[in-house]
Amino acid sequence: MRTFPDGFLWGAATAAHQVEGGNVAGNWWVHEHDPALAAAWGIVEPSGDAADSYHRYREDVRILADLGLTSYRFSIEWARIEPERGFFSRAAVDHYRRMVDTCREFGVDPVVTLMHFTVPRWFERDGFWRADDAPDLFGRYVEAALPVVRDVEWICTVNEPNIAAMLAGGEDASNLVAHGLPNPDLRVADQLLASHERARDVLSQLPGAKTGWTVATQAFKSTGEPGADDATAEYGHPRDDWYLEAAKGNDFVGVQAYTRTFVGPDGPLPVREDVETTLTGWEFYPQAAADGLRAAWELTGGVPLVVTENGIATADDTRRIAYTQASLEGIHDCLAEGIDVRGYLHWSLLDNYEWASGYRPTFGLVAWDRETFERTPKPSAHWYGGVARANALP
Repeated sequence: MRTFPDGFLWGAATAAHQVEGGNVAGNWWVHEHDPALAAAWGIVEPSGDAADSYHRYREDVRILADLGLTSYRFSIEWARIEPERGFFSRAAVDHYRRMVDTCREFGVDPVVTLMHFTVPRWFERDGFWRADDAPDLFGRYVEAALPVVRDVEWICTVNEPNIAAMLAGGEDASNLVAHGLPNPDLRVADQLLASHERARDVLSQLPGAKTGWTVATQAFKSTGEPGADDATAEYGHPRDDWYLEAAKGNDFVGVQAYTRTFVGPDGPLPVREDVETTLTGWEFYPQAAADGLRAAWELTGGVPLVVTENGIATADDTRRIAYTQASLEGIHDCLAEGIDVRGYLHWSLLDNYEWASGYRPTFGLVAWDRETFERTPKPSAHWYGGVARANALP
């Protein structure tokens, strides 16, 4: 048995827009329902009611706890809390506070994300992250959300700012972490960092709160050909490394890892045809988590780490178990090397709305019926719950 440290977080993650349903005040709802925007983003279907977790969150938390997991990462939706510029919904703040209280009722540690890609439609209309006042507006929202997180230990400010900066120009979002990502918008990157720092400043008034952002560590690998090492460094730094370097001094960094991408002298290469791939077209590569942890540990200068997302989209649940087993073995190796890893949050608790790809890629430990919303834990959920209960990996 590979044992894990006492207090290690064992959990699963979701994101508000991907599971709540009915997020009509959010910018992605606009993208889903505007034919021109949907075509530009490659969106195959709207989110609709999603998994109806806005109303069924209590059942989701109960399932997670019954499986034996000890933490739940979920996001709160800025567009619900501030649906119009300067108007704040007390009811929405109370709703998300009840989610925190429900986690505690079931003995689950909440890990709360303040911004998981989606923003209010008015924020996008008024300049998005390029606007001069974007960090101030985000800081104001975080102040409004303080009642939600007033006693939450783990708070993620911005989810995957590197992906957000790469997709800020409205490019096809159908393949978020893989071959051929667009050039990042460096103005957006700077504004996201300023917003993250503003949020951390607001949250510093909360005793015991640990704050950080999450980074999609993408395991860019050089092919070893002449010029490939330099091309890999040039390609990877503005898409990955810069965000880890910027997290020096944070309380923690979230590592979100799924696959790898090879880079040759002329840039990133498509996935080879002779390797196993997932429903997102990514290479089945469970060492992505360990690669991400090692890179984050080095580039942040030893900031504590949490694997805030890791998993695969597959219709074969035995491959989900195999992937997760191998991922956790790699994470355990990192612990043995002295890397300070505090927890593992599987993506995802539920099959969800996977952005432009719709509902076809199934990442969840728990399936649900599109008609009745009935939840059904998969064998992988029970297997993973057993690991969590034992705090050890066979």
